[in-house]
Amino acid sequence: MKKQFLITALITLSSFASASLVDDAKKAGLAPIPTDKTELMKLIDNSKNPITDAKVELGKALFFEPRLSKSNLISCNTCHNLAIGGVDGVSAAIGHKWTANPHHLNSPTVYNAVFMKKQFWDGREPDLEAQAQGPMQAAPEMAISKEMAVKRISSMPIYKAQFKDAFGDNNITFKKIADAIGVFERTLVTPSRFDKFLAGDEKALSKEEQEGLKTFINKGCTACHTGVGIGGGMQKFPLVKAYKYANIGDFKGDKNGMVKTPTLRNIAQTAPYFHNGAVWSLKEAVKIMGETQLGMELNDKDTKSIVTFLKALDGKMPTITYPKLPAVTADTPKPEAN
Repeated sequence: MKKQFLITALITLSSFASASLVDDAKKAGLAPIPTDKTELMKLIDNSKNPITDAKVELGKALFFEPRLSKSNLISCNTCHNLAIGGVDGVSAAIGHKWTANPHHLNSPTVYNAVFMKKQFWDGREPDLEAQAQGPMQAAPEMAISKEMAVKRISSMPIYKAQFKDAFGDNNITFKKIADAIGVFERTLVTPSRFDKFLAGDEKALSKEEQEGLKTFINKGCTACHTGVGIGGGMQKFPLVKAYKYANIGDFKGDKNGMVKTPTLRNIAQTAPYFHNGAVWSLKEAVKIMGETQLGMELNDKDTKSIVTFLKALDGKMPTITYPKLPAVTADTPKPEAN
């Protein structure tokens, strides 16, 4: 009888501890991706560019469309590869004519980017629709002009039909191209076991992962990595101590030295880390964040504990069927490699 009582007490204590940790996580500002579709739509939809099935399908095609680059070789998916965590897996993004980003900037993941308060490392754009316009026009990236992009897409009748379904007419503009891509990207959310835990499933995280979450909160990581995106705001970087790899590239943040805090969702899949892609080890990245942002040297035990939690943020990727893109016509402008 005593043994049974002890087991029951331990289970009750464990459940209480988990519930307390959920409360602590929420008090620290962490929030789950909603399971309810209506609640999720409140977070990901854009009233100025509402999500519809037709826009999502068009945006998906355009996301994979290499003819939106001057060379006909580069698509959004080149740097934000949906098969490998929404990134390209290289330190500095590589674009037109095999040009590395001149500031040695790393491609952030497109998964869960909808939860970011600002877009680009310097936070210069407010949403995904505005962000989508930038890489297409940037010389080191896709290097296409607005006019050329519109001519390429407008030359293919299938796209005209898709634009009519999505926007109500077949008048193709550069803004509509970017708006469709933005809508597709808004759907790229990846709920994880962590979200189930925050929703009350005490068994969704292991004991070690829960200990890692405690360490993550207690050390102050949630000062920057918070909200549904577990990141996404603008923060001073470095804050306390110099970033040891600051000499790689010349990026200094916005005019106030503020840098967008990247999402930690799927972080185990998105190496290399930091704005300049200088760090390949998640363990080293955590230690550097302790030094630069928290002003502390994290010991190996705490670092390992945080890394264990971070790996629990791997989410379920949406199923993406690679689109069959329309054939070019005699009116389609030819690729330009130079």
